[in-house]
Amino acid sequence: MSNVKFQIEFVLRSSPKLLYNYISTPSGLAEWFADNVNSRSEKFVFIWDDTEEIAHLLTKKQDRLVRFRWDEKEDDTFWEMKIEVDELTKDVSLIVTDFADDDDEAEESKMFWENQISELKHVIGS
Repeated sequence: MSNVKFQIEFVLRSSPKLLYNYISTPSGLAEWFADNVNSRSEKFVFIWDDTEEIAHLLTKKQDRLVRFRWDEKEDDTFWEMKIEVDELTKDVSLIVTDFADDDDEAEESKMFWENQISELKHVIGS
């Protein structure tokens, strides 16, 4: 089965440092991404209602990037949130990279990310 990789860019009114706390810490992620998030070392447990999903933190670059892999995925897919600052305008963007099994799932995943990032914008007042 081939995976569909997609990227979505969101412009946010936030400092990279503040935004990084919301995408890299359990307490930050629990404010917008999931109902609750717990972590021990590189293992993050995301909780929605009665569902738990486990992801492992693959990469972390201070104020720039986090990359996770869902536990149930046995391929080389990941999901990533990268912070970029435009040199000219100083606009801060959050670029989400994710994978889906097919185009339909990719569309559903994009809608999921748009909803979650909308919540993030609300939380940070962007």
